[in-house]
Amino acid sequence: MDKLNILTADGEARAFYFTPNGSGPWPGVLMYMDGIGIRPAVLSVAERLSSYGFAVLLPDLFYRSGRYRPMNAKTIFATPKSRTKLFTKFFAPANPANVMKDSRAYIKTLKNLPGVAKGPIATTGYCLGGKMSLVAAGTFGSKIALAASFHGGGLVTEDKLSPHRLAPKVKAFVYVGGAIEDASFTEADKRTLKASLKAHRVPHRVETYHAKHGWVMPDHLAYDPSMAEKHWRVLPKLLHKILD
Repeated sequence: MDKLNILTADGEARAFYFTPNGSGPWPGVLMYMDGIGIRPAVLSVAERLSSYGFAVLLPDLFYRSGRYRPMNAKTIFATPKSRTKLFTKFFAPANPANVMKDSRAYIKTLKNLPGVAKGPIATTGYCLGGKMSLVAAGTFGSKIALAASFHGGGLVTEDKLSPHRLAPKVKAFVYVGGAIEDASFTEADKRTLKASLKAHRVPHRVETYHAKHGWVMPDHLAYDPSMAEKHWRVLPKLLHKILD
């Protein structure tokens, strides 16, 4: 793992770059973190993803909020005070418009890093990052060949940057792994997203994992080892199929 500082239009974001053993080149993947921030669990997911043969860049989407200690995924939503702090101090500045502005720098940085293969990259993300992955596909067009989202929330909203509204601009293959009983991405939302992608002829696959929101992250209360491993079977296979 290499630690980087990426200059954005609004400041400087720390980021983490993971590569497999060897000299490459490897397909580039921009990974968007979940809504609990940079911590050992999310770093371990990025590291494992790289081990399948990918150069993975993981930026800190919360850099506008200043330095912070790793958050506890098991307690961060436990009290109204901690939830309010998370949503106001961290989520609000990391809105889709800001993250997409930053993503121009993230994509440029990733494509110029040593060991990254030429050509389009992929995006993937979890929770908050799952939404950002799809928004990136609708923002950067042909630069993104695959956009994946796992237990992503807010994929169907009234916002102009809602993923379902960006479907006409998407050139990527879109994969969405939804959770069960997830108020942030309901069954109705799934139908709306699929209908929009289909209407605009976006190749896609939307499925529901039999797990709760947050199931991939090993420190999350909803972590589900079986469904997490299913995710590890699906994601690398898709990435190799589309990027190789």
